[in-house]
Amino acid sequence: MKNLIKYINSNVLYKVAHLNSATIITKIIAGILTSKAIAIFIGVEGMALIGNIRNFLSAIQSISILGFYNGVVKTIAKFRDDSVNLSKTLSTAYYLCFFSTILASFFCYYNAQSINDFLFTSFYDFAYVIKILAFALPFYALNMMSFSIMNGFSNYRMLLIVNIIGQILGLLVTLLLIYNNHIDGALIAAVVAPSLIFLITLVGIVNRRNLIHLIKTDHISFDILKSFGPYAVMALVTAIALPMVSICIRNYIISEIGIQEAGYWEAMNRISSYYLMFITSIITLYIVPKFSKVHSKTEFKKEIFSFYKSVMPIFGIGLIALYFLKSFVVPLIFSEAFKPVENLFLWQLLGDFVKVLTLVISYQFLAKKMFTHFIIIEVFLVVMLYFSSIYLIDEFGVEGAVMGHFLSYVMHYGIVLLIFGTSLFGIIPDASQES
Repeated sequence: MKNLIKYINSNVLYKVAHLNSATIITKIIAGILTSKAIAIFIGVEGMALIGNIRNFLSAIQSISILGFYNGVVKTIAKFRDDSVNLSKTLSTAYYLCFFSTILASFFCYYNAQSINDFLFTSFYDFAYVIKILAFALPFYALNMMSFSIMNGFSNYRMLLIVNIIGQILGLLVTLLLIYNNHIDGALIAAVVAPSLIFLITLVGIVNRRNLIHLIKTDHISFDILKSFGPYAVMALVTAIALPMVSICIRNYIISEIGIQEAGYWEAMNRISSYYLMFITSIITLYIVPKFSKVHSKTEFKKEIFSFYKSVMPIFGIGLIALYFLKSFVVPLIFSEAFKPVENLFLWQLLGDFVKVLTLVISYQFLAKKMFTHFIIIEVFLVVMLYFSSIYLIDEFGVEGAVMGHFLSYVMHYGIVLLIFGTSLFGIIPDASQES
């Protein structure tokens, strides 16, 4: 833990660590208050429906920006003082994302009824919500492009402040809509809230208005597009496959067991997302910058085991405490109607622990540009997650979904260990040397 604190204190990230913590805390509080409002005004069934729209929104948003976010950030950071290549980067990202967003919006608007039937079944008619999403999507895309520019120019303070204000604004709108319109309000809030942050981000754009003249149609560059490619494919595989599998699993639970059970599973996923925000932020602050400077197997092994020894025991103790406090946590975040969620904690917590063990090592795929390995393994994870969950749901009911979560990540972790076997244990050929 001393190494972690020492690194943050001696790094530029120290300047934004407190703001980053404030952002995460704001997101968690906003999420908990939203969950509470859904539990009180909508109930268990509504939780399942909102879970599906959130997953679909996550996927379509990633498609709208073509998974370019990380690629744009890294490329802008690289060419921030090179006006020619910076112009090519901004032009390529802007125009391609503009066309993809327009296509995604048209797709949602003109296929709203079909999307409704897929997400909510034909028993519900929320096609108008999908049409609202179609109009909100371009604002989300503009917001993410603006975020990538601020991030690329290391304008962390502005980025985090915008995030905090946006979260608060989104929370207020969400609570108001849920209170006044219940399930309809919650669904509208889910598709509109992410786009509202663009109103705040406009301030950042005004501060960077000198960049607008660099965006030109004749500066679209195939070479820049190729540099985006690997990051885009990796982002799209994860951002589309996992949400779509979640929708399929949730729909299977609804059709085979019932919509209430699907609501319990969604509630468990929400609790999981709250505590995972903490650990992933630590990984982002510490592991990612560290891995970019690692050039040997010895250094890689040292960083992995250092993280395992310092952070993972604390995370594990936190999960154990959460397990024993589940009877207090569930009604606090939701309501007494969600008490069956307590039965899902064990396998979900175990799966998340293994997931974080894997996540730490998996960042080496990015550091070593092992894009093919990453994509193949992610596809394997998604396939395993779907089929193991379906099989175990048939055997054990809704608890089978969290058992499938645990089983999938154990197998995922095993494969990652095989790939980095030499680096960590000196046993198997090191695939990272092939890239």
